[in-house]
Amino acid sequence: MPDEATGPADRERLLARAIGRWDTDGGAGAGAGLPEMQPDTPPLTNAEIVQLQVRVIALENVLTVLLAEASDRQLTLVREIASYIAPRPGFTPHRLTVHAAARITSLVDRAAYLQALRAAGHEAETSRDGEGHAGGR
Repeated sequence: MPDEATGPADRERLLARAIGRWDTDGGAGAGAGLPEMQPDTPPLTNAEIVQLQVRVIALENVLTVLLAEASDRQLTLVREIASYIAPRPGFTPHRLTVHAAARITSLVDRAAYLQALRAAGHEAETSRDGEGHAGGR
């Protein structure tokens, strides 16, 4: 959804809804909002687990590049989402949930690093062009 399509109040409302869904759909605990696994589901093979790991690595890298193009406000929102990932009141923090929040923050940090590299490269290219050197790609 483009930023221009909604105002700040709409974005805040959508953010609140997304965070509310986290408790009911995706991160509240085992089975929250999900159908129970069938007992006859075979365990994943080592090859399937490796393929999942490769796909997650690829997705993290794609997301990092996309975040490197994000606005400061969008990066702030992603950091805020990470801060909302916490156990429900009265429940013990699960190490994977805590790790997920840290991974989100790490992705934003990596994106900021890429932004800085791109900015430094752009400044160096502009500086070379100003000295009469042919800059190009």
